[in-house]
Amino acid sequence: MTEAVVFTEPGLIARRSLTLRDLAADEIRVQTVYSGISTGTERLLYRGEMPSFPGMGYPLVPGYESVGRVIEVGAGSEAQVDQWVFVPGANCYQEARGLFGGASAELLTSGQRVIPLETEPGPELVLLALAATAHHAVVAAQGSLPDLVVGHGVMGRLIARIIVALGGMPMVWETQADRRTGAEGYLVRDPSYCKGQQFDCIVDASGAGDQLDSWITSLSPSGQIILAGFYSQPLQFHFVPAFMRESHLKVAAQWQPSDLAAVAGMVQDGRLSLDGLVTDVMPATDPQRAYEKAFDDFAALKVVMDWRSLS
Repeated sequence: MTEAVVFTEPGLIARRSLTLRDLAADEIRVQTVYSGISTGTERLLYRGEMPSFPGMGYPLVPGYESVGRVIEVGAGSEAQVDQWVFVPGANCYQEARGLFGGASAELLTSGQRVIPLETEPGPELVLLALAATAHHAVVAAQGSLPDLVVGHGVMGRLIARIIVALGGMPMVWETQADRRTGAEGYLVRDPSYCKGQQFDCIVDASGAGDQLDSWITSLSPSGQIILAGFYSQPLQFHFVPAFMRESHLKVAAQWQPSDLAAVAGMVQDGRLSLDGLVTDVMPATDPQRAYEKAFDDFAALKVVMDWRSLS
């Protein structure tokens, strides 16, 4: 048995005892220390607005940003007991779906899916999955680095930091004045400051799909827009401005193992910092409060749950 966060139905969060299925030969059992709350996909799941994906439904264990310690290994696994690892989600519960599955005191997953960590992790290492998503969006530009990032939340900051780590110097647009602080190696401006400026590659990390026309009009000829947010509503734009620029639109999908390995290496060798992005660490004893903080408090960049509070 394990304690886990469960979305019982849209709008309802509970902490429940769930039965873990039997450990397979290639799997490991992980005791979770920290798990992050996503304000993108998990907010949509909570509100019942998530488009249908295979394996989705309620009750569901959310979370795909967990770090913890290996406490058991299957007969065919090469993992080591007491190894610290990052876990990008799990699907191991008998009474609930595990499309994401990382918000749990203990979990089972393939030893091939985790990223080994060199030392005991701090809460900031839950950001490896989001950093991998950011890396996937940056490399989607294929040969060039984005020169404009829209949005200075956690995703936008990670995208900008990765661009800087790879040798670029992006501009970031942020409409909220209190989110324009915390830049590291790049500039953050209100979009009105850059009126008339053109960019070769724009990455949206805001999810504000209703601003698509304004991004298109800020493109250089043959420029591209990479959509790195999650958009629950249909996107639309006026054709003529896009036609005049021969614009390219690209969707950055889910990160791949190569992205996760890349950002883990960048963090370990110091090229990518995750400092200053986790604003709140809250006990897993009260997930309702933690999720409300993440979803409703605009000042909270990243909320992390501490599962040691259940020990």
